[in-house]
This record gives sequence, C-alpha cells and structure tokens, in this order.
Amino acid sequence: MEDDRETQSDLSAYAASDGDAEFDGGSGRGDEGERGRTNGGGRTDRPSESRPTVAELDRSERVELGVDLLAHVEADELSVAEAVDRIETVTTNPTLTREILDAAELRGVIERAEGRILTRRGGTFVRFDSQVVRREGEFTCRRCGAGLSTGHFVRFESGELGPFGSSCIEKVLGRS
Repeated sequence: MEDDRETQSDLSAYAASDGDAEFDGGSGRGDEGERGRTNGGGRTDRPSESRPTVAELDRSERVELGVDLLAHVEADELSVAEAVDRIETVTTNPTLTREILDAAELRGVIERAEGRILTRRGGTFVRFDSQVVRREGEFTCRRCGAGLSTGHFVRFESGELGPFGSSCIEKVLGRS
C-alpha cells in the first residue's frame, strides 16, 4: 500500500526532510501540558492527547479534512492555485490534492468552471470564537513556514488543522 506521507525536497521552507513529519504536524507542537490552551475568546482548553496531528491521519481522513477546509472557505471563487495553496495545508501530495478536489466536487462543495473553483456557500464558515483555538508554544506555520509563539488551529468535524499564524489563518479561510 502506498505511504500517504509526502516528501518533497523542493519545499525546503517547510523543513520537510523526513517524510514531512514536521510539516504535517509531527513536531512543532508546543508545550501544552502545564499551560493548557487558550481559544480565540481567551478561554483555556485542557490539553487533549487524543487529537491526532495531520501527519497521523490516513489518506481518507486527509481527504475529509481537505473537503472540510474547502467547504469552509469564505471566498465565492478561487483560482486553482489558490485552492491548491489551501489544500497544501493538508497535503503536498499532488495525487491526494486531486482526490480532495474531486471529492469536494462530487459532494457539491465546489464547482469547477473555466479554470476557477467556485465554492458553494451554504452558510458554512468558520466561527472564530468557537472553531479556532489559540495555543502558546513553539510552532511552525503550516502555510508559510514561519516560526510562531502562538499557533491558531481550526477545528473541523473531520479533524483539526494548524498551526497557522494570525494572518495565514485568515488567508487559508478566505477572509483576507
């Protein structure tokens, strides 16, 4: 069976040298045990070791997370490159990226038209006060690769995606 962990040496900004473990969330999780977590509203969440990182998700779970992400993009229309930029926070594997786009189209989440991705917004958006959790620690942004002292994580039904910096989370969700 094909290994779902991607390796792409040309993504040096993400330091993905060993199976994308760092890029897919295998490391970079801060010390959450003592301090707990604070969400966007400043409340502290208890640490949860049961929440898997993206690196720990299997292929079908990554597809679900990617479809969830596309369903929550707040832009009405994206270029294919913009859609892929967002999907790359879930996977850098081109085959899996295509599977995510195909699954999203089959489920009616997106529509492809003339090289553009049209989102079908049925009231689905991320509620920053309840779906975005802020955690203090040492993280690497999944979108741009920058070092972070505060990571923003988005909670979807299919899983959690992050960490992101404050501006990257808005770009990923289509708010900027």
